[in-house]
Amino acid sequence: MFGQIATFLVDTVVTFIVFLLLARFLLQWLRVGFRNPVGEFLLATTSWIVVPARRLVPGVARTDWATLLLAWILQALGIWLQAAIVGAQPSTLAILAVALVDLVRFGVYILVFAVIVQAVLSWVNPYAPLAPVFDAIMRPFLRPLRRFVPPVGSVDLTPLIVLVILQVLLIPIGSLRLAAAGL
Repeated sequence: MFGQIATFLVDTVVTFIVFLLLARFLLQWLRVGFRNPVGEFLLATTSWIVVPARRLVPGVARTDWATLLLAWILQALGIWLQAAIVGAQPSTLAILAVALVDLVRFGVYILVFAVIVQAVLSWVNPYAPLAPVFDAIMRPFLRPLRRFVPPVGSVDLTPLIVLVILQVLLIPIGSLRLAAAGL
């Protein structure tokens, strides 16, 4: 019972921090500004670990590799801790591979969340302070589809198509995670 509680707590804390780091990386990678409530929250909650890491891992080609590397290491550490709590001894290669697949999976989850929030905000309150943030996150994914899928009436169906594509991507990612765990 205590092992389950400890595993749950490790998974919750590590996953939360990894999601924050991945969101920070994605916002920087997609060139979304941080002068908004979401960006300020991400900076406030992750700078304590990202700023020192940037001294060791510099950004290359305007990409913040330190944040992504931190997310990967932290996810691998969380997997290792969970395995240690239950008494399993997976190989280091398996832990690193599963952690890498988890980063891809979490990135897809972040995009699913962003497309849902962006669609809801566009219907409910398109002038909300967060609307431009989620629009900037989803624009690179919606723009190519909007060339081929015209609005039906005044309804844009491209967020729904992106949501379906992301959900379909989660299927092979789940299989890849199982394969990575078997290393």
